[in-house]
Amino acid sequence: MHDELIARAKAWLAEDPDADTRDELAKLIDAEDHAELAARFSGTLQFGTAGLRGELGAGPMRMNRSVVIRAAAGLAAYLKAKGHSDGLVVIGYDARHKSADFARDTAAVMTGAGLRAALLPRPLPTPVLAFAIRHLGAVAGVEVTASHNPPRDNGYKVYLGDGSQIVPPADAEIAAEIDAITTLTAVPRPDAGWDTLDDSVLEAYLARTDAVLAADSPRLARTVYTAMHGVGKDVLLAAFARAGFPEPVLVAEQAEPDPDFPTVAFPNPEEPGAMDLAFAKARETEPDLVIANDPDADRCAAAVKDGTDWRMLRGDEVGALLAAHLVRRGARGTFAESIVSSSLLGRIAEKAGLPYEETLTGFKWIARVEGLRYGYEEALGYCVDPDGVRDKDGITAALLITELASQLKSEGRTLLDLLDDLAVEHGLHATDQLSVRVQDLSLIAAAMRRLREQPPTALAGLPITKSEDLTQGTDTLPPTDGLRYTLDGARVIVRPSGTEPKLKCYLEVVVPVAAHADLPAARARATELLASIKRDLSAAAGI
Repeated sequence: MHDELIARAKAWLAEDPDADTRDELAKLIDAEDHAELAARFSGTLQFGTAGLRGELGAGPMRMNRSVVIRAAAGLAAYLKAKGHSDGLVVIGYDARHKSADFARDTAAVMTGAGLRAALLPRPLPTPVLAFAIRHLGAVAGVEVTASHNPPRDNGYKVYLGDGSQIVPPADAEIAAEIDAITTLTAVPRPDAGWDTLDDSVLEAYLARTDAVLAADSPRLARTVYTAMHGVGKDVLLAAFARAGFPEPVLVAEQAEPDPDFPTVAFPNPEEPGAMDLAFAKARETEPDLVIANDPDADRCAAAVKDGTDWRMLRGDEVGALLAAHLVRRGARGTFAESIVSSSLLGRIAEKAGLPYEETLTGFKWIARVEGLRYGYEEALGYCVDPDGVRDKDGITAALLITELASQLKSEGRTLLDLLDDLAVEHGLHATDQLSVRVQDLSLIAAAMRRLREQPPTALAGLPITKSEDLTQGTDTLPPTDGLRYTLDGARVIVRPSGTEPKLKCYLEVVVPVAAHADLPAARARATELLASIKRDLSAAAGI
C-alpha cells in the first residue's frame, strides 16, 4: 500500500513543472510522510460547476500547476469537440499566490491546442473578465481566483461564450476531458503565442459602469472603502471618479493586494471581524456609507450607521434596496434571485408588475434567466448590468448603492429609512443564517441524512406546512442537494456549500407590520423567532 503511494507520488513529481511544489513533494517522499501523501493522493480535485477550488500544494488533491494544466487541457479539448477549434479564450486572475502562474499556464495550453488565448494585463476584478468574454466575442473565459476563501486556497472558474459560468452538463463533459489526460507530457505548452491585452478592455468595462446610474441622479454620498487586500481598489476608484462621486476614503491597511490577507481571519466581509478596520475608519471620518469588496471584487458589502455605531447590511437588505431603487427608476425586465435569498424581492417585483424568477443557488443560474434586468443573491452578490456582465459585479453594485444613498441623502433620508418603508409596505422580512464549518465533510452528509430520515414537523413552534427534498427537483427548479421547509410565516433551506466545507441553513421569517410605530415590536418578534428556529434546526440536524 505504502509502496504504491510512494510510486504514485514519484510519478507525479517527475512531471511537476513547478519548483516549489516539486520541492514540497520531494520532502514528503523523503520523510515517508504516508498520512500527508495519502491526503494528497487519495483522489483528484473534482471539477464541477464552481470549476476547481482547493488548498495550494503538491499532488492531485491540491491546487497546483499540474492540476491547472490538466484542467486547461480538458477545457481546450471540450471547446474543440464543440466546434470552437480556433476560438478565443480570455483569461483573468486575482492577486493570490500562484494566480499569475496558473493564468499563464492556461494561456500556454490553449495556444498549444490551437485555440487563441488572451490574458488580462494584470490582476483585475472577476467582473472585468466576465465582461471581456462578451466584449471580445470569446468562446470561453477562465478566472483564476478563490474569491473570499482563506489565503492558502486558489481556484479556477470557467465561463462559456455567453459570459456566464458553466452549468450541467458542461461541467461533467469538461471533467471527462480532464480525466482523459493521463500525462502532462502529452499537453503542448509553447512559451509564447498568446496575447496579453492592454487596458482597452478595462476602459470598455469602465465606460459601461456609467450606464448603471441615472443620468441626472445626485452624487453626494461620502464613502469609506475597503478592498479587503484584493484587486478592487483601482477599478472602483476609477468608476467612482467617472461617476462624479466624492472620492472614497480608503482603509489603507487593506487597500493593496496581499495574498496573505494579514488583517483578517477570512477575507470575506460577512465574516466576524473582517469589517473592523473599515468601521474604525468610518467612526473617524463619518461617511454616509461603508463599501467593501471581497478580494476578487465580484461581491459588494455595504454598512450604515445604525444608532451610535456601524453595522453591515445583510445581503438580503442590500438586495431589496437595490430592487426598490431600480423600480423607482422605472426599470423593466425580470427580477431574479436564488432560492436561498429573501422572498421580499418577489413582493417588490409583484407590486411593480415585473416578472420574477427564483433559481438554484449561484450566479451561474441567475445569469441565465430570460430577460434578466436585476439579479441578486444573499451572499453579497448583485448583477445590476446583465447585458454587460452576466455575473455578480461588486463594482457596479457599489456604484448603484452609492447612487441610492445619494438620492436618499438629497431627501434628508437614509438607507435605513427606506428599509423601514419596505417593511411597512411588504411585511418585515428578516433573514439569518446558521452556517457550520467542518473539518470532516462526512458530518455534512450525516446532518443531511438525519434531516431526510427524521424531518422536523415544526420549528420555533411554527408548523411546517410543506417539506421539499430538492434532490428531486421541482416544477421550476432542476435537482440540487437541499431541503426546503415552508412554515407559517417562515422559510428554511438547508444545503451543503458548493465552495467551502460548510453546511448552510438559510432562515427567513415574515412579520406583518401595520405602521412605522409597530416596527420595534416586529423586529423583536423576528429576532426571537429566528433564534428559536436556529436552535430547533440545530437539534434536528444534530449539528
